[in-house]
Amino acid sequence: MKGNGEHESGMRLRRTKSVTRAEEIQKAEQMARRSQPDKPCHRPRDSLFSWSSGFDNFTGFVNWGFLLLGIGGIRLLLENFIKYGIRVDPRQWLFFLVGKNDGNQEHPSILLICYSTVPISLCLLIEKGLAMDLIAHGPGMVFHVVNLIVMVLMPMVVIHVKESGFSLATEVKQNGCDSDETRHKIDDDVAGKALVQYPDNLNLSDLYYYILAPTLCYELNFPRTTRIRKRFLIKRILEVVVGCQVVMSLFQQWMIPSVKNSLIPFSNMDVAKASERLLKLAIPNHLMWLCFFYLSFHSYLNLMGEMLHFADRNFYCDWWNANNIDTFWRTWNMPVHRWAVRHLYIPVVEMGYSKTVASVTVFFISAFFHEYLVSVPLKTFKIWAFMGMMGQIPLSVLSKHVERNWGARWGNIVVWASLIIGQPLCIMMYYHDYVVTHYGETLLEDYSHV
Repeated sequence: MKGNGEHESGMRLRRTKSVTRAEEIQKAEQMARRSQPDKPCHRPRDSLFSWSSGFDNFTGFVNWGFLLLGIGGIRLLLENFIKYGIRVDPRQWLFFLVGKNDGNQEHPSILLICYSTVPISLCLLIEKGLAMDLIAHGPGMVFHVVNLIVMVLMPMVVIHVKESGFSLATEVKQNGCDSDETRHKIDDDVAGKALVQYPDNLNLSDLYYYILAPTLCYELNFPRTTRIRKRFLIKRILEVVVGCQVVMSLFQQWMIPSVKNSLIPFSNMDVAKASERLLKLAIPNHLMWLCFFYLSFHSYLNLMGEMLHFADRNFYCDWWNANNIDTFWRTWNMPVHRWAVRHLYIPVVEMGYSKTVASVTVFFISAFFHEYLVSVPLKTFKIWAFMGMMGQIPLSVLSKHVERNWGARWGNIVVWASLIIGQPLCIMMYYHDYVVTHYGETLLEDYSHV
């Protein structure tokens, strides 16, 4: 009985030492197990998918994801070619840039580009008048405001007076990066030259340098580089030429058929089919948006910066790592973000308003110009782009809540989901409204077989 009691006591003692966490197993016990004659092969270990395992190398799954995404993309590409044939036409870029419609000899885009020199010259003349005390400060400000208003209204007048209009509408995304900047390494020769002082800067060369430079914020003395890197410049030129064709090809071959096929389900409010078409449109739209981002913010802006010796190349930050919507809008478009902070956010705060009011003001003005850049070319005045931008405010609150309660990874997923789903939904709504406004039920009947 005593032996049995000792045996039972030993078993109980053994049971109390047994724990679930591998790191709490005593080293002495492990050494004792290794010395046993049956050559044990087991040791305390957690499954790799358990958080407590500490395993974090999932490179194979990342490769698997890219391979699966590539296979899916190839399948969709083949399906598109089989169904629609080859729709790519490089000549459409020229028609798009000049704003020329089939059978019409007028080129409103060229007219507007030529006209853009008028408000620029007027701005210079007004500023010279102020500098020379020929114009008082009050009237000078009125002249500047009137000049800006006319400049904004002129495209609307041209598009509505000229029936040719624009053949395509482009939605330009605004707002973007954090105030911390990683400066481009340059050989700055500003120190060796006399700094330009006002009003010596009031000349056409200085003004047009600012217009062409990849920035929206004017400075008397921009940081400059000492030389043009030929290899870097050639790479950017090739990227712009090839990138334009890639974006246009995606648009012609993939997006246009997907948008047309979404018309009837969206018009009939068929939720299931409309959702399927929305998800189908999301893929080419997102690919084109990513290509357009790289083409615009990296290739084109670096190309202009290199040719103009413009040294500040911080055109974007790591928006793809944004854990909430607010961070995304501060990091994806540096030129507009700088302008918004410098000319909207800070002045509103300095006027005594709260930071919240300043942020809402920035989003309101951004929303207005989003709507302007879509509705004016389409001649379809809706509020979808405006509401989409203003909706970023509650979405930012939601994404911060997700980040705070579920972690940064889920916050980043919310950001990506809003980008992937929000844009094609806006495109579908505008296309539907454009067709209804300009063609009525006739075109809807033509597409009813889709």
